[in-house]
Amino acid sequence: MGMKMNTIDSCWRPNPEWRRHRQQLATCSIGYVGKMTNNIGNDLIHYKVTDPNDDPTNPKPGTLRYGASVIQGKVWITFEKDMNIQLMKPLLISSFTTIDGRGVNVHIANNACLMISKATDIIIHSIRIHHCKAQAPGMVMGPNGKVIHIGPVDGDAIRLVTASKIWIDHNTIYECEDGLLDVTRGSTN
Repeated sequence: MGMKMNTIDSCWRPNPEWRRHRQQLATCSIGYVGKMTNNIGNDLIHYKVTDPNDDPTNPKPGTLRYGASVIQGKVWITFEKDMNIQLMKPLLISSFTTIDGRGVNVHIANNACLMISKATDIIIHSIRIHHCKAQAPGMVMGPNGKVIHIGPVDGDAIRLVTASKIWIDHNTIYECEDGLLDVTRGSTN
């Protein structure tokens, strides 16, 4: 008897070449968000995180912040190896970005965490987000690749502000100062 899989896993996991066809995941989403096909296509940029460090206003190539905030367009982010990423300020994620932690053990923990503000078509899959802490106001690379000022945040793992079509799936989220997921200001789907 074979291993039982949930609907999402049974969509991509049986393919032994899934690592070469990661974008298949975008067709596996279910529920209000629908299929995430706006996240894939010939113009998709494949970006690999190789550096766990973080600079909130001047992110270096190879870091998660560079892939999620600086690069514009459809971006599929993967990770070179297991990593512990301690964000110095909240990570603002650009529209049409996928953060795909399948196949590695990635922790975003012990300080700032994720924020999706005025963005759409974002996938966050197979990441561990925990021990998020409140943050004072400050400067950070915005989702449009420009440094912006953000107000205080209260320590959520993932905060959505006026966001739409966001698929958060197969993540492990726990032990945050405020809450795990904060969906506010007209965020939908």
